[in-house]
Amino acid sequence: MAATDAVKPGFLTRLSFGIGGAADGIKNNGFDYALLFFYSNILGVDAGLVGAALMIALAVDAVSDPVVGYWSDNLRTRFGRRHPFIYAALIPTAVVYFLTWNPPAGLTANELFPWLVFTTIGVRLAFTFYEVPSSALAAELTQDYDERTSLMSLRYFFAWFGGLTIQILLFRFLLVPTEETPIGVFNIAGWNTYGLISAFCILGAVLICGAGTHSHIPNLKSPPAARQLTLGRIFREIFETISNPSFRALFLATLCGLVATGISATLNQYINTIFWEFDNTEIANLTMGVYISAILALIIAPIVGKTVGKKRGAITIGILAFTIAPLPVILRLLGFLPPNGSPELFPIILTITIFDLSLIIATQMLMGSMVADIVEDSELQTGRRSEGIFFAGISFIRKLSQGAGVFTASIVLHVANMSQGGGAAAATEESVRSLGWGYAISLLTAWTLMIICISFYRISRESHADNLARLKALQSGQDAS
Repeated sequence: MAATDAVKPGFLTRLSFGIGGAADGIKNNGFDYALLFFYSNILGVDAGLVGAALMIALAVDAVSDPVVGYWSDNLRTRFGRRHPFIYAALIPTAVVYFLTWNPPAGLTANELFPWLVFTTIGVRLAFTFYEVPSSALAAELTQDYDERTSLMSLRYFFAWFGGLTIQILLFRFLLVPTEETPIGVFNIAGWNTYGLISAFCILGAVLICGAGTHSHIPNLKSPPAARQLTLGRIFREIFETISNPSFRALFLATLCGLVATGISATLNQYINTIFWEFDNTEIANLTMGVYISAILALIIAPIVGKTVGKKRGAITIGILAFTIAPLPVILRLLGFLPPNGSPELFPIILTITIFDLSLIIATQMLMGSMVADIVEDSELQTGRRSEGIFFAGISFIRKLSQGAGVFTASIVLHVANMSQGGGAAAATEESVRSLGWGYAISLLTAWTLMIICISFYRISRESHADNLARLKALQSGQDAS
């Protein structure tokens, strides 16, 4: 097959690969922010059972993610290694996600638990078949150091854009009050419609990703030579692959970064409504600001990666991001910001939030591109290209770390005496201060650990170029023999 370093994907290919990220963004947004609320608060399933269903699905992921990653690294078909998985996942991803939000009418409350287990496992499996091989394409479509940053930046941009758009659609336009349902969030028909629209959007994103990159199949990397595979050999090769030092560094950095994301996502509503006392319109405007953040990140990440390199760029803007994020809270606690309700406060917080979130997203983009660069480094060590395994590992740690962030946030709420709810009216001055300090300190701790982990990543622009040169020399020697 042709060498992928001689082929750079054009604009439509890059766009197709990026749009593929919208499927993951829609699914992750629904599972992270709405699934627990829908099944427990709306349908009456015990919250503990909802959590149990998600943990059962996570246990399945622990096996399916590395298996699919390894399988897609070694598959031999006329359609290459990745695209058969993408096409196989096309219908299941949409159908099972639709079923998650459209449970059988005859089941109520805890009777829905088996259905929830079935659909959550189905969604996780279907998306594993799509997400792992399609993400691995970033390392195959090009070997260019900066082009990979461009690809992953588009992927993360559309993930954020797609997830946010569907979330706004749900809460602003679908969950509307009716005569029978005066409180909009209890409008079951709105949730059902959300499932349908999301399913069609996921179907479209997966189809665009597969079809838009299909023409590159002849230029993608071939699987390793056929060999006798046993269960022991498979797992031995998987562990040999993930022992790469740079992968370990990114794996742990991703874990710490997503713990911080979980803390922020869980406490964000408390900070906005209780700490800042923003009204619904102001909170909606903060949410809309994410669009601007995603656009800025799409510009920032490639420029930073090209200027100072991915590792240094991720560390630099990561430090800025974790410094800026809790800064307004700390300034308020120290008495340096205008009081709640003043006209100056919201513009200050909105501006800082938009800029800071753009840095956080840009850091994610650079780290995603850094995963792709591990592939050649590992190939020199093992003799195998293992894009699927690397992206499967990152995919799994994202799912695993979600709960850790929520758990940390729950401790902050407990210490602040806010775990029982009650809103701003029930919050004392002392509890608000505890919330602020807990939020700031937990974020600073998680992000500091993330930056420390990134510092152990070993691949630079120069070492990546050296890896490519050594692989090319090895290939030339094999061809000559």
